[in-house]
Amino acid sequence: MKLMIFVLNKLDVMNFLLEDFMKAGIKGATIINSTGMAMTLAKLEGGFFSNSLRAIFDVDREDNRTILAVIKDDQLEVARQVIIDVVGDLSKPNTGVLFTVPIDFVEGIRQ
Repeated sequence: MKLMIFVLNKLDVMNFLLEDFMKAGIKGATIINSTGMAMTLAKLEGGFFSNSLRAIFDVDREDNRTILAVIKDDQLEVARQVIIDVVGDLSKPNTGVLFTVPIDFVEGIRQ
């Protein structure tokens, strides 16, 4: 099993993403409101670094969402494809970041 962590920047597609996860068999996730370090620094007042970041980032943009899901090993490619289909190419700016970590033990989730 894996813990899939997906930081979603394109909040306008979140409902579509969650619906498509359900259709693909990924039936549970935890969604956390989150903010990246660069966006937090860009919103700070004063300082050269925050002013430089403000020029790069849309500081009026909503924060992002971090989606955590415990998935089976064979669900990773399915989840990845759902994310790409809904969010787009993750190598593009302001889309998201996806990664996994292995899980050695889990209790309390339905199979």
